[in-house]
Amino acid sequence: MLAMPQQAPSRARAPEPYDVIIVGSGAGGGMAAYELTKAGARVLVLEAGGPWDNTSAQYSAMLKMPYDSPRRGASTADRPFGEWDACIGGWNIPGEPYTRAEGTRFDWWRARMVGGRTNHWGRISLRFGPDDFRRKSIDGLGDDWPITYDDVKPWYDEVDKLIGIFGSVENLPNEPDGIFHPAPAPRYHERLIKQTCDTMGITCIPARLSVITKPLNGRAPCHYCGQCNRGCMTNSNFSSTNVLLTPALRTGRLRLQTHAMAREVTTGPDGRATGVSYIDTQTGEDKHVSARVVVLAASACESARILLNSKSARHPQGLANSSGVVGKWLTDTTGAGVSGYIPRLEDVPRHNADGVGGNHIMMPWWLDNRKLDFPRGYHIEVGGGLGMPTYGFMGSIHNYPGGGGYGADLKQRYRKYWGASVSFDGRGEMIANEKSYCELDPTVTDRFGIPVLRFHWQWTDHEYLQVKHMQETFRAIIHEMGGEVFSPMPTREQGYGIANGGAIIHELGGVRMGPTERDSALNSNCQAWDCDNLFVADGGPFVSQADKNPTWTIMALAMRTSAYIMQQRRAGAL
Repeated sequence: MLAMPQQAPSRARAPEPYDVIIVGSGAGGGMAAYELTKAGARVLVLEAGGPWDNTSAQYSAMLKMPYDSPRRGASTADRPFGEWDACIGGWNIPGEPYTRAEGTRFDWWRARMVGGRTNHWGRISLRFGPDDFRRKSIDGLGDDWPITYDDVKPWYDEVDKLIGIFGSVENLPNEPDGIFHPAPAPRYHERLIKQTCDTMGITCIPARLSVITKPLNGRAPCHYCGQCNRGCMTNSNFSSTNVLLTPALRTGRLRLQTHAMAREVTTGPDGRATGVSYIDTQTGEDKHVSARVVVLAASACESARILLNSKSARHPQGLANSSGVVGKWLTDTTGAGVSGYIPRLEDVPRHNADGVGGNHIMMPWWLDNRKLDFPRGYHIEVGGGLGMPTYGFMGSIHNYPGGGGYGADLKQRYRKYWGASVSFDGRGEMIANEKSYCELDPTVTDRFGIPVLRFHWQWTDHEYLQVKHMQETFRAIIHEMGGEVFSPMPTREQGYGIANGGAIIHELGGVRMGPTERDSALNSNCQAWDCDNLFVADGGPFVSQADKNPTWTIMALAMRTSAYIMQQRRAGAL
């Protein structure tokens, strides 16, 4: 079984330090473990959650039917997206609180399992574009990255080749193409959406997902069961658990310690990292492991929390925080959604429309912000089709013509309207601002006695007006399709329906990279200015959000950082 912890070494034996300790086993941590062990390093990964293995029926529910459970797939406390979802965690974890400043609406998702959020995510895998690394130079807002697209492009290419991604070459501005597997054909409702968008001048292309459609590195291509979120037993989609950590374990150079909640990075008299203190969450025992290099990949906010809790005489504000920016400039993707009834999709002949577990099409940003009243764009994700009926299936049946029904009449209406709706979700760029950040709560600790984070959050008109445009666009598409929108247009007072900060689960920043140590925590290699054997390999180093999901960039940067670590080790600097 994957990811079972090994016996912790006795301190009395003063074990040889690991070459590298990585905190976190998700996208960034898994990639760092894969690359570093492949290069010959002895690596320890600390994971706060328990073991997981997508190939085992003990964990994956890929083959279960809704009627296999009396709950019919309804959510549970530790699986908010459904009892068969492959990610254990949530916005509220017993004994692990976080707090919010007055007026703040921020929700913090945390995974507690090997592989982290990569067991759950939608696998939309987009490269940041050249403009996304230099937005301040373009419109004067936010900050430029200290690196360019050309610095990251070779690593994007390597991620494409290692993990696999389907898509199409489109040559669109600021939407870089990759090394793609063939994309699956659009489903029937997606064809109608594509036709409608074409008439409206909205760019609509095949989606780009990390699901393989041809064999790759011993992994079978997707068989189109549509259950990606349950844990793919054939490893046809990407998760850190089985695509990165399993090969790393096979090298014999990786130890994976589960149920290990990192408390702090420890440092020596010279201020350099010496290892990590952690809590065994099953016994409550406080433990310490030593290493020559420490890589934090616990997620943007969790890595910031660890650094803020890593105080010493040399680092009184927390580790890597002489600039005072740790926890600052936090961002999340903006989000809003609209759904509606489409009469043309009624009584569609029954057919297998499962496909992959996500979109087969997407709409990248297609407009010029210089001609709009908001500065940054968004992409559009779509939903609909003949999805597997589970708990809550067509819960809005009363919104369809006829207003629901009872008995045989209700059943007939479900059959008639199954598949006769579509949904659109916008995912846009937030511009980092000084009022969105996290800090240590001065009084609240978790069940392990570790100070927790307190969040401050504020959207600006840049985001509100962007989301207003999303709402208007989605409603226009539904009307153009001949449909009826299920919900009224949210008002300005309702924020135009913008999701809470954190709700899209794309939080970035908090341990940003930069050109100088005065205004950043890390240099362009994700290496701490104040502690040269400390690195960050999650979303923390991001300078800006972009209108694209961040996981592909997290992994490209983690691969790049891992290569730099090994280069420095060979040179004797680490």
